[in-house]
Amino acid sequence: MESKPIRPWRLVARGLAADLISAFRNVARQGHRTLAALGAVAVGIVAYMLAAGFIEHSLWLLREDTIRSHLGHLQVAKRGYFEAGAADPRGYLFEPEMGLEALLWKIPNVEAVAPRIAFSGLVSRGDATLSFLGEGMDPAREGELARSVLIVEGRPLDPADPNGVLLGQGLAASLGAKVGDTIVLLANTPSGGVSGVEARVRGLFLTVSKAYDDHALRAPLRLVQQLLHTQGIHKWVVLVKETSTVPETLVELRTGLSATPSFEGVPWWEFADFYHKTVTLFTRQVDFVRLVIAVIIVLSISNTMLMGVMERTWEVGTALALGASRIQVLRRFVMEGLFIGATAGVVGSVMGATLAYIISAVGIPMPPPPGMARGFIAEIAVNWTITWDAIGLAVLSAFFASLYPAWKAASLPIVEALRYSR
Repeated sequence: MESKPIRPWRLVARGLAADLISAFRNVARQGHRTLAALGAVAVGIVAYMLAAGFIEHSLWLLREDTIRSHLGHLQVAKRGYFEAGAADPRGYLFEPEMGLEALLWKIPNVEAVAPRIAFSGLVSRGDATLSFLGEGMDPAREGELARSVLIVEGRPLDPADPNGVLLGQGLAASLGAKVGDTIVLLANTPSGGVSGVEARVRGLFLTVSKAYDDHALRAPLRLVQQLLHTQGIHKWVVLVKETSTVPETLVELRTGLSATPSFEGVPWWEFADFYHKTVTLFTRQVDFVRLVIAVIIVLSISNTMLMGVMERTWEVGTALALGASRIQVLRRFVMEGLFIGATAGVVGSVMGATLAYIISAVGIPMPPPPGMARGFIAEIAVNWTITWDAIGLAVLSAFFASLYPAWKAASLPIVEALRYSR
């Protein structure tokens, strides 16, 4: 009876399984040296996960504070307003009763919709007069849109106080204004004249941006419309339930606005210049940490494997003399390095995630970063992306670290290797 031929892929699978078992045994029998390499690599992976998780949480916090302090997730205005509105604000006013709000509420995931009117002018208190950048808003609609605005003194805007305004802490300090003081707002009207109103400082606030707080003023929408002699607004600010759904919501918004081509919707990231610069800076820092960890892994595993090659020279020569190919020897040493890297990567990621959870439960008090107005309590946000990145870093670095020792072992002359003292 004829035997069935063994398929080539099965032969390859058997060879790889044999090489893997051999690599495992070789790693296991070098206990102390393997543990030292595993420990060095695992500590590096823990350090990487903690650094990456810290930056991940800091960027998440900055993003959410930026969105929920004044930008919102989406802004809808007359087409061209975001490019030329600062130079010609009166040309982009529109009546809020145009049905646009109803259209916005029909979009899935929308959590809040609020009208805004941008204005600028002069604010006076006593002999002090300063320029400001202001926003008129409906206090009853802000809610979640102002969640990240920190009221350091006084109270937030209230529909029951139509003349109460908020000053950025930097602007209030420059003006010498305190809660309860009376101030005068002066601004140009759409017709080209100058108008003024009296207002009362209801509170002082802080956002994530110190530069914004040094010039910012917030006032009830009706007061600003009275000041500017208009009933219009400049934009609707839209907040959705989850920031991750903004791209899908933007598509829905632009589809809905296709029936009214005179309006456009713009996502938050097109206004967040400070956020993007911070992301670029922190990303480069993470890349540097990744490079340092990769060097540590390469040095640790290379040193361990080179010592192993020296100790097993006679053994490698014997294997070659008995018919093992040089490719097979190289493959086994590479598998040893990969085994060390993968094991250390998994162990390090588990340790890193555990430490991140413990540290986050306690919190890390942080001072105000450059360009920001207040400190924050940092955490370490470890997600699956960071975890797989850490394991991949360990495995990939281990692969490159094992290439030279594996090549050196595979290129040993058989006769000289057999003569080598055991």
